[in-house]
Amino acid sequence: MPGSFSPCVAFTGLWLTLLVVKAAPKSVISLQPPWTTFLEGEAVTLACYRFGFYSPQKIKWYKERKILRQFQDRPTLVVHKSGDYGCQADSLPPSMHVHLEFSKDSLVLQAPPTVFKGDSVVLRCHAKESIEAKTLKFSKNGQDLKLPHQNSELHIHNANQQHNGQYKCTVKKWLSSFSSNTVRVQVQELFPYPVLTARPSQPIDGSPVTLTCQTQLPAQRSNAQLQFCFFRNSQLLGSGCSSSSEFRIPAIWTEESTRYWCKAETMNSQAGKQSTLFTIPVQRASADFQTRIIPASKLVFEGQLLLLSCSVKRVPGPLTLSWYKRDMLNKETKLPKSSEAEFKISKVNISDAGEYYCEANNSRRSFVSGAVPITVRVPVSQPALTLSMGKTQALEGDLITLHCQSQRGSPCILYEFYYENVSLGNSSTLSGEGASFNFSMSTERSGNYYCTADNGLGAQRSEAIRISIFDMKKNRSVSVVAGMIGGLLIMAVGGFLFYYWFSRKAGGKPASDDSRSPSDSEPQEPTYYNVPACIELQPVYSNDSKEDVIYTEVRRTQPRQKRAVQESESPRSRCQMAEKN
Repeated sequence: MPGSFSPCVAFTGLWLTLLVVKAAPKSVISLQPPWTTFLEGEAVTLACYRFGFYSPQKIKWYKERKILRQFQDRPTLVVHKSGDYGCQADSLPPSMHVHLEFSKDSLVLQAPPTVFKGDSVVLRCHAKESIEAKTLKFSKNGQDLKLPHQNSELHIHNANQQHNGQYKCTVKKWLSSFSSNTVRVQVQELFPYPVLTARPSQPIDGSPVTLTCQTQLPAQRSNAQLQFCFFRNSQLLGSGCSSSSEFRIPAIWTEESTRYWCKAETMNSQAGKQSTLFTIPVQRASADFQTRIIPASKLVFEGQLLLLSCSVKRVPGPLTLSWYKRDMLNKETKLPKSSEAEFKISKVNISDAGEYYCEANNSRRSFVSGAVPITVRVPVSQPALTLSMGKTQALEGDLITLHCQSQRGSPCILYEFYYENVSLGNSSTLSGEGASFNFSMSTERSGNYYCTADNGLGAQRSEAIRISIFDMKKNRSVSVVAGMIGGLLIMAVGGFLFYYWFSRKAGGKPASDDSRSPSDSEPQEPTYYNVPACIELQPVYSNDSKEDVIYTEVRRTQPRQKRAVQESESPRSRCQMAEKN
């Protein structure tokens, strides 16, 4: 009330709480009314709470750090004597002690024991007698304050560091002045600068992370409400500020690891502080792939079932799994119907061989497993045995080459050659060209030949081929007879030509001139000129792989006669082939 002072003026129902020194929750002591200086004969009510202003069950009261009283379910104590008072709620550590002063002076300046930034503070000039407003004045650091309204209360709104100082009040009465005690006001921070932390401290790329904006309210303000805001660079995260000191990021990535900060402020935004910039060391994800193969061996037989399954650890989801194949030509192909953890081939064939690998994708990153090599084994087909010379008869001493080859079959293929069920030798090959075996032909080597091919999946045998030695005696008699017939034919042709030439040289007379011819009754042997005596015909053999024939050559001195022999060679060959067949 203006112009007068009443002890009830400043009783606004405010409970003052005292600062707990340690950060750990402690007991809280509060005052009603919220002053620490009173006139003698007045009383103050002390209340004891758990941190956060929760009611305790057991209370201990201390004066001068000695137990004064103990109560059950009774948190208050009324005192009217000066001293240091404190309390303990349940098993929490005791509260800090507050000094109460009951003064014998006629005028006192009442103030709360602590003032925090943003508080609305009331300083009260209190006297035993009523005070006229015009006789009252307040001073700060020895300087009178000019107030818009002069009364017994000095109001400070939104307290800050500028309001720090020493205050007192003075009352003029008649010709004298009365001054109160001096009160030192020190505005404290409501809470320290927040510290931003991340949990986990080193998250994996794409994994969730929880940000915590850590700060601490003093015990006497432990029931105050703060709101927290989280930022990346200058962008506000989430839907805005909230009362929760934690913010969850569903997935954090390496490119989003820098310049995070938070802000803590009162609900009316009168007091707020920001944390320093914080970098979150996001670790690159290292996928742990687990691949399973059916059959367990990476060696699969043609026609078998092949099942590949893939699972991934240490990679945040949701994940999409795909199977890829890299063939022998290093060509990469995404497998159809493989966007799942399992890939199945009901019947494997040779084209399914290659390297398979699993890919995990979480919309921001792709992770690839190690290659799973799959080898498809194909049994060998029946081999074919062939002869390099193309015929099954050979001369004594001829070089024979047997070639064995399977058209299908996985390497390595072992080829083995047999003569009358006796092994001649073997050879293995990694390519599909087959194998060869050479030997010199002899009479003892005439017989049946075959080969086998085996790649460990079952041996296959070729059809047998019979190779025989060429009969020199039989073919020699045939050659001699053929040579004699050829020689007679040549002699007959030569005699006719000589007769024709001799008749023209005699003047065109007929060859049957009686004057020059001997008697018909005396047969004469024909006379041949430049025709040597008949020689024994020697056969010359040609071992040509392209022709299954034997050639006989008759040598003569005159070219015309030689050509005649060549012209008669093809028929003889056909005969020889006929005889041979």
